[in-house]
Amino acid sequence: MSKQAIGIFDSGIGGLTVAHAIKKELPEEQILYFGDTAHLPYGDKSADAIRYYSIRISKFLLEHDCKMIVIACHSASSVAYQILKDFFDNRVEFVNVVDPLVRAVASLAPRKVGIIATRATIESDIYALEIRKANPQIECKSLATPLLVPMIEEGFSTGKISNDIIDHYLGQETLTDIEALLLACTHYPLIRNNIVSYYQHNVEVLDSTKIIAMEVKSRLATAKLLSKKQEKEDQFFVSNYTKSFADTTSLFYGHKVSLKQENLW
Repeated sequence: MSKQAIGIFDSGIGGLTVAHAIKKELPEEQILYFGDTAHLPYGDKSADAIRYYSIRISKFLLEHDCKMIVIACHSASSVAYQILKDFFDNRVEFVNVVDPLVRAVASLAPRKVGIIATRATIESDIYALEIRKANPQIECKSLATPLLVPMIEEGFSTGKISNDIIDHYLGQETLTDIEALLLACTHYPLIRNNIVSYYQHNVEVLDSTKIIAMEVKSRLATAKLLSKKQEKEDQFFVSNYTKSFADTTSLFYGHKVSLKQENLW
């Protein structure tokens, strides 16, 4: 099983930031990525719809013999993680992006932490609930930031437009006096530097990429499933192919990748 691929899925191509971090940390592993571009963004979908999409995509990844499935989507991690574990009954190990980030925040132990994410993630309240469980002394302040994902996907991760939108959100009263900010969306690492600059390096900014990559490495090592040599090429699937998605992969993955369309629906 160590030679089998790591499956990674997201509502679109934003999860390529997680895939890139995993590949950088584990270069001998084969990556099999699925972006559900037919249904993006998950942030404005119902919980039941997200669960349905997540089950179908996970079945696809299992059909390709993935040894682990990483839910590289905060919305899906928030509402579908438990049902995926129950539905597939330990046939594969799932890694979500919520739990490792919660542990990182609890370890940092800020007095007050801000959480920015899509509407679905914020409405689930999963981060605030889990952080309070891990450390009841941490005060959590959550803010939905729905414009950030389309902004980033349209290529506005730098410049006046992006800075104006970022300033608008981070200037909200909800986030006043935070000591740490949790970027609870796989797109947001691309604007991390903008956010750090906004706070003039006075707020600890946490994102999922490096933390999730280390979590995957640790769990594969514990299960003795680390690959010693990659034998098959990485594969990148989307449920709806467009040239704009293909062109944008370099933004999220560091270099352009070849996308294949796989219509699961």
